[in-house]
Formats: sequence, structure tokens, C-alpha cells
Amino acid sequence: MGPEPAPDWLIAAVDDGGGEVVELGDAEAIVWADVSDAEGLATAIGEATHATWVQLPWAGIETFVDLLDHEHTWTCGKGVYADPVAEIALALGLAGLRSIHTYAAATSWTEQRGINLLGARVTIVGGGGIAESLIRLLQPFGCHITVVRSTVQYMDGVDDVLGSDRLADALPGADLVVLALALTPDTDGLIGADELGLMESHAWIVNVARGRHIVTDDLVEALRRGVIGGAGLEVTEPEPLPGGHPLWTLENCVITPHTGTTREMANPLLARRVRQNVSRFAAGHDLLGLVDVRAGY
Repeated sequence: MGPEPAPDWLIAAVDDGGGEVVELGDAEAIVWADVSDAEGLATAIGEATHATWVQLPWAGIETFVDLLDHEHTWTCGKGVYADPVAEIALALGLAGLRSIHTYAAATSWTEQRGINLLGARVTIVGGGGIAESLIRLLQPFGCHITVVRSTVQYMDGVDDVLGSDRLADALPGADLVVLALALTPDTDGLIGADELGLMESHAWIVNVARGRHIVTDDLVEALRRGVIGGAGLEVTEPEPLPGGHPLWTLENCVITPHTGTTREMANPLLARRVRQNVSRFAAGHDLLGLVDVRAGY
């Protein structure tokens, strides 16, 4: 269990799953709750010589990717936070397309603006839990949904599934583009000037994944020039976004401070995953949220 001292809610989750919190030297598994302390986890792994399973807290594991090995089974928060993050993606998309951000900042009666999400064309980049949750939320809106993902396979509620090499085909014509994919060397800087230039001039891009998916300077330029309609950013690069950064000054940019899942939302969800996986580990069953060590997510 880490870091020390472990929070009470996490200890309770281990207990409820049928496990017991012990010293690292006696541990068969490590449940790690610190989202940024890779060095601390490396130390813990070195001390827990009998541990065969490591549970990480977030779906994104780029902080810990250098620690991945084939001696341990690695799990993370894949799918744990999908519903609340999909919810804020929907909120940012609606706010942008319907110009809620403009009305919220207004101090007098303004012109009518905005387009419908109803019947819109939506492209989701990423095919994991967040995408699946967002697809469910979009069903009442009657959208035409395209998903771009590394593995092309059928997805319920999706009109078109394209491989990652066809991102350029999925951007033209889309009214809303949502980034909901893992950060890897291949997806770092995925959206730059060329990709933004393929989007419609009214379209909004929403990023609920990682800030580094978008080349920030290129996004600033695209927003300033009206290349795209706007951006809803739950994550940024850099993060936290410093005061005075150009993104704060752009009327067509809505920023939320990485609160798609607040601590109050996240702790019960992670506790449930830990409880489930501790129970599965004890029974010798497959664990939830397995990390692909070779892929790095």
C-alpha cells in the first residue's frame, strides 16, 4: 500500500475485498495511490520482493511507464473514471457548440449564436472506456459518430470505426471532435496545425485525455485565426496552465482545471476497483484494468 500513510478509504477497500494491509516485505501485491510519485513506487517494488501485482490509480500511466516490467501484473484505473469524464466531455461540447461560454461572459444582450449537437457529426479519437461512455450519452442526440482507434472493431452505437492511420479522414465534416485516448509516444502532439486545418471552421475540439495530445501553440494560432470554432480543454500543456497564458484570453476557448473527476468523485470509484481486484486476485481470477506492458497503457 502506498504512499504512507495510506488513506483510510483505500485501506477499507482492501479489507472489503478480502485482503490485508501488511508491510511491504510481506506483500503479495502493491496498491499505489499517489498519481505522481514514480520514485516512491520504484522503491516500494524493490522492497516488496514477493509482490506479483501492482495496482495504479489512474487510467493514464505515463508517470509510471518506465517502471513497467514482465515480472508483475500491472493494472490501472482503465474505465474507473469513464462516466464522469464522458460527462464533462459532453458538457464542454454542448457549451461550445451552443455558445454558452459567450453568453456566460456577456454583460448585455447579445446576438444569437450556436449550432445543434442534435444530429451533429461527432468524431471521437480513442476507443476505450471514456469513448464507450460518451457514445451512450450521445445516443439521444442522434449524432453520426465516428471513432478513430488503434484496433478497428465493431462498437455499439457507432456509425464508422476507423484505424488510427485514418485520423485525417475523420476530421473534415465533424462538428465536434473529442480526444479520449491514451498518451503514448505515437499520440504525443497528435493534433497540430495540419490536423486543425482539416477541421471545419465552426467545429469544436474537446480534450479530456492529456494536454500533450495537442500542440498548444498551434491550437492558440488556430483559435486566434478562426481556423476552428473553439476548444474545450479539460487538460492542457503545460498543466497547470499558468496565469497569463494566451489560452486564458481567447473567447473561443473553455478551460476546466482537470476536474472531470474530482477527488470526491474519484475516491469511491477507485475504492470500488481496488475492492474488486483484491477479491479477484485472492480468487485467482483475471484482474480489471490490465495494462499492456508492450503498448505502455
